[in-house]
Amino acid sequence: MNYLMTANDVANELGVSKGHAYKVIRILNEELREKGFVVITGKIPRAFWEKKFYGYTNQKT
Repeated sequence: MNYLMTANDVANELGVSKGHAYKVIRILNEELREKGFVVITGKIPRAFWEKKFYGYTNQKT
């Protein structure tokens, strides 16, 4: 499993076109950028994706 998700990964996860997946990635990357993180165009960190879409975190209880 890769640390970063690509548009293909997002498209498969959501069942949408690759073009729409890029739009979703752009929205999420803008949120990360506003929080001061460095982003890579066209990719999204898997941990951030899981938190935003599923509420998952990597914290141990």
